[in-house]
Amino acid sequence: MCGRYATARARQELIDEFQVQVDAVEKDLQPDYNVAPTKQVPVVLTRAPKDEPEDAAQRMLRTVRWGLVPVWAKDLSIGSRMINARFETVHEKPAYRRAFAKRRCLLPADGYFEWYVLEDSRTDDPAEGEKKAKKKPQKQPFFIHPKDGAVMAMAGLYELWKSPENEWVWTCTVITTDAPDELGRIHDRMPMIVTPDRWDAWLDPGLTDTDQVRELLTPAMARNFEAYPVSKAVNSVKNNGPELIQPSTNGG
Repeated sequence: MCGRYATARARQELIDEFQVQVDAVEKDLQPDYNVAPTKQVPVVLTRAPKDEPEDAAQRMLRTVRWGLVPVWAKDLSIGSRMINARFETVHEKPAYRRAFAKRRCLLPADGYFEWYVLEDSRTDDPAEGEKKAKKKPQKQPFFIHPKDGAVMAMAGLYELWKSPENEWVWTCTVITTDAPDELGRIHDRMPMIVTPDRWDAWLDPGLTDTDQVRELLTPAMARNFEAYPVSKAVNSVKNNGPELIQPSTNGG
């Protein structure tokens, strides 16, 4: 899964990078080096203004709550369990299939975090394994990001949920896939990345053919990414700052 990531690009940088036409961010967009579920996160999406025809759709930048809440949900709490959608089944699952058809988005990121179970937490001895199973396994956080420093455009879906107070709440999820090669040794899943040449098609709400949409997504190559251990300070959502994505010199 992808449960933490960093997004620290300036507002104008995102607007320029993604050729945004409408800036719908209501508050200042602050760098976040420890994005966690239920936080407000920047997303890029294409949508027609209310009461306008589909061909009037414009690309916009806005912030939404991370953790998709289906339209039929009774409350927001379900969103904390729906931060990720598996690529293999996202087009079929009732909670995601409508959004996959026409409410797709991109989540800009500088990189993401995963936790690797340290070797001393593993054993082939059944008796020793039972003892260690009772203890919390030791995990080392890693920061994984594009080697060239380019922005990661994570494939996502967004949804609008109407609260009991009659207010519309925008929420989103990140689509994940199998992690390749070296990245898979750290964790077996990773965010699905959309390459720039496919941004237009991915964001196009007029493209609703499921098979065509699935063809837009291809797993990233491990050689394009760099992974290194970082401080365990990232384990706490209370910690935030550029130091969280710096390589750790003492294993955390």
